[in-house]
Amino acid sequence: MVRDIIDEVLEFSIVGSFSRVGYLVRRRLYHWSSTFERLDGQVAVVTGATSGLGREVATTLARAGAHVVMVVRDAQRGELARNEIVALTGNRAVDVVTADLGDLTSVRAAAVELQRYGNINVLVHNAGSLQRTRHVGAQGIELTAVVHLLAPFLLTRLLTNQLESGRARVIWVTSGGMYSQPLEVDALEMGAQGYDGVKAYARVKRSQVSLVAWWAPEMSERGITMVTMHPGWADTPGVRSSLPTFRRLMRPLLRSSAEGADSIVWLATSREPVAPGGLWLDRRSRPTHRIAKTRASDSRRERERLWAYCLSRTEPEQHLHGGDE
Repeated sequence: MVRDIIDEVLEFSIVGSFSRVGYLVRRRLYHWSSTFERLDGQVAVVTGATSGLGREVATTLARAGAHVVMVVRDAQRGELARNEIVALTGNRAVDVVTADLGDLTSVRAAAVELQRYGNINVLVHNAGSLQRTRHVGAQGIELTAVVHLLAPFLLTRLLTNQLESGRARVIWVTSGGMYSQPLEVDALEMGAQGYDGVKAYARVKRSQVSLVAWWAPEMSERGITMVTMHPGWADTPGVRSSLPTFRRLMRPLLRSSAEGADSIVWLATSREPVAPGGLWLDRRSRPTHRIAKTRASDSRRERERLWAYCLSRTEPEQHLHGGDE
């Protein structure tokens, strides 16, 4: 169809796809509804929910009737955001769970607290940060790898029974920056010498996409649909603080938080079947690679090594097991 050709041209152009232009054109091309499906009585857990995309997702899911659980690092900011979301949506079923995703012990404590919700129907791994200088988490692991990969991996594993009973959709928010990086498990924890925060971020985001593609078939057998998505270039607080030059140059083309969050909410609420393990942008499945080098790196062997890495960093006593390509 003509509209699919237009969509493919936008995707090929990168700027046209990732910018606000892509969102606006696709919304019109595919006649997206301005409202989302209702989630009344369903539990939706959103990490990093005090600002940016996470705040937008939490607000929109609350408006759709979900019982929203905001997983936040700062309790005071979390309560303030909660009160504002309740005021905006009229939905009082909005809770706050405090967790530092740079500390795997804190992640475990949060999982225990989340057990009181029984079934979990939606889990959005949105929390993240881009560090200009190297930092380590509480367990001495490079912080970018902990927050973006190990913490969501561990939280998902600890909540698997609840996700299974809720036939959940688990959505990992990644970044288009991952297209520039191969999957190299040995390079995930960048050292202090020559540390490059942007590259470290992109490498870990690549690992998210590969991990989900590897893990999703196993989770699908338990009724859990796990996917990744990237929001395009959105004007979030993280972009403002971490990429000021990029924001200054691209500001007219950046998406709003609502536009960046649209596909997260759509994936969480849509009753349409969603293929597990895929990468999404603007309500459509997208290729996970753009260049041959990264495609070659994303091998079965390297995915096995990635799985083993995640296990060893979160539960050293566990042994390797795999999934399907």
